Amino acid sequence: MSPVGDKEDPSAASLHGVNQYWRALEPADMDRGDHRSMVGAMWEEVGQLQFEFLRSEGLEPRHRLLDVGCGAMRGGVHFARYLDRGNYFGLDANASLIEAGRRELDLAGLADRDAQLIADANFDVARFDARFDYAIAVSLVTHLYFNHIQLCLARVAEHLEPGGRFYMTFFEAPAPAHFQNLSHAGGEITTSYLSDPYHQSFDELATLGRRAGLHAHRIGEFGHPRGQNMILFAAE
Repeated sequence: MSPVGDKEDPSAASLHGVNQYWRALEPADMDRGDHRSMVGAMWEEVGQLQFEFLRSEGLEPRHRLLDVGCGAMRGGVHFARYLDRGNYFGLDANASLIEAGRRELDLAGLADRDAQLIADANFDVARFDARFDYAIAVSLVTHLYFNHIQLCLARVAEHLEPGGRFYMTFFEAPAPAHFQNLSHAGGEITTSYLSDPYHQSFDELATLGRRAGLHAHRIGEFGHPRGQNMILFAAE
């Protein structure tokens, strides 16, 4: 199956004020590797971390994986190499990051892995015309309002196989509606209830998951260098 087209959705503008990493990269920016810092840097460390985590959770080459907020393939390079050809699907709101990701796949010698990449700001997973065994969103909801998280969960849930799993990282708050700022990773990151980067409680995210027909399970710490925790949303 050939890569899906990635024409940027006009509604991507609705996220400009939400995600501090939004930027339209030019070819010269990609040549310098600016995309690696845009997606949070720690390119090798966090890319390898999410790959090893999903493998420990049972990901096998035969599985189809949806990478929501895939950015420039920080994790995608590892997944595309491991999964059977055509089984990696990446979605991101920023079309220029998708293009940078294609460059990363080329540099890694993975252009023939038929990675399916789409730029879409509305989490329109249906455009892939596929169902998924696993899905992951790393450092995505830390930049989203609750209504965007709800949309993401609902649209991913519609395309998970029975028993499918959606893993999501988040900065965890101790209780719902935690209005005070929180410090993470030894003071390196400060999160807020009202501004990017955001924190959420497990209960808040679990409620959004239930509305999408998903059952939430708290995994908690999984080794993220900036202190993000993991939550699993499981399909019936």
